[in-house]
Amino acid sequence: MSMSARTTVRTAGVAFRAMLIFTLVLGVGYTLLITGVAQLALPWQANGSPVHDAAGATVGSALVGQSFTDADGDALPQYFQSRPSTAGDGYDGGASSGSNYGPENEDLISAIESRQRTIAEREGVAIADIPADAVTASGSGLDPHISPAYALLQVPRIAAARGLDESTVRSLVEAHIQQRDLGFLGEPRVNVVELNLALDAPAQ
Repeated sequence: MSMSARTTVRTAGVAFRAMLIFTLVLGVGYTLLITGVAQLALPWQANGSPVHDAAGATVGSALVGQSFTDADGDALPQYFQSRPSTAGDGYDGGASSGSNYGPENEDLISAIESRQRTIAEREGVAIADIPADAVTASGSGLDPHISPAYALLQVPRIAAARGLDESTVRSLVEAHIQQRDLGFLGEPRVNVVELNLALDAPAQ
């Protein structure tokens, strides 16, 4: 074997061993280390921020919204409704996206107007009283939150559907309002998934 051939074989061998070592260290070891630290330090977040029903069964994630509608897509009257979602058929984590429509897009305007009419009829309010988040999707299409204004708008319907006093449902909403992160980031919000689980809790 010539000198150049031996050099090539030796170089290839070094490269192959280096690849194996770095694969084990960075691809396996580092992953196991970070996973272990996450499970010890932040187990709830590391496991997808799961939420559970009264029986302890996992029913979703605090980070991903859900649709509370029947088989025909109509709102279930006994549940708070989420904001619209453009992720797949709705809140599909595998198809996270916004519509990317601009504010002058005719399809977006038509969809918003249709949603306004539907919500106004369902909640018995004027279109002018409907918050913007009730008729527009989030950028990811997965946001589980709505504004306190939209949650409070739905209180009379929820109370009537469940045979509860409006003050009871309103207090539940107010107890689930999450304030701005660090006191100044974002806006106050209500997690619809968690709120609806609280509605279904035996104490309610």
